[in-house]
Amino acid sequence: MTLDPASAAFLEGMRAAGGKPLYEQTVDEVRANISGASRMLATPPATVARVEDRRIAGPGGEFGIRIYTPRADGGPRPIVLQFHGGGWVAGDLDTHDSIARYYAAHADAIVISVDYRRPPEHRFPAAVEDSYAAAEWAVAHAAEIGGDAARLAVAGDSAGGNLATVVCQLAKQRGGPRIVYQALVYPTVDLRDPMITPLYESRAQFGGGDYFLSTRDMEWFRSTYLADVARDMQDFRASPMAAPDLSGLPPALIVTAGCDPLRDEGKAYAGRLTASGVAAEYRCFDGAIHACMSFAGAIPQGLDALSFVAGRLKGSLTR
Repeated sequence: MTLDPASAAFLEGMRAAGGKPLYEQTVDEVRANISGASRMLATPPATVARVEDRRIAGPGGEFGIRIYTPRADGGPRPIVLQFHGGGWVAGDLDTHDSIARYYAAHADAIVISVDYRRPPEHRFPAAVEDSYAAAEWAVAHAAEIGGDAARLAVAGDSAGGNLATVVCQLAKQRGGPRIVYQALVYPTVDLRDPMITPLYESRAQFGGGDYFLSTRDMEWFRSTYLADVARDMQDFRASPMAAPDLSGLPPALIVTAGCDPLRDEGKAYAGRLTASGVAAEYRCFDGAIHACMSFAGAIPQGLDALSFVAGRLKGSLTR
């Protein structure tokens, strides 16, 4: 797998800028660096009719959501519940604002971006329970925000892809809410050992630190996220690949990047879904790197991926 030219130039710029590897940084440094890069390199924000911040109740207290309404006319519209990436630790509503706007505008859907509680202040399963609470809120308040509760999809990138599919598994286990589609973009789906040794070939191939995300970064995110690594990494809410039964889940889109350590686990999860009778579409953007959608202003393949996902969301939610 060869890097596409824009991704190669992006990585060369990172190397030239210097700085410590992510896993050697403090939580505050990681958050600041990811926030800065996301704001600087995101695709220009799409125009939407309305953006509203709210606080909603969760199992650990209130947390934030941001609601994007694409147009003032028409409706009710489908709802896309978005979970941001950033290793659970670093992303937030602002780092993923451009992605949420893009989905709203191009999928013609109300997007609810979820500001779940983050570790290390709130460790696993706080983010999971907030994410599930947001899905319940979206259905209960659909009419109020101009949405259609019968057309609810979940979407997420990286750690957000993990949360999106875990919400689907919990909805199946707990008997609701009904989710009709899941879009998982370079998702983290397996936090079990071995994290460093090549359980998946792409981890060994691209995890050495030359392709934006490294296996040592992944280990840092895991140790920051989980309360008890040895115990929690086996829990399907942390490692959705560990769920014994994936049947009965919503139709899925799994998008990966060709030069991403997480590529092969995303592909393997798509394969398991298909084997379990779930309609699953897999698409790999060859030559792209992890988080390319967040850097779509600098990496054209990231914009291609955004367009592809938005198109699939629109198609799956159109009556």
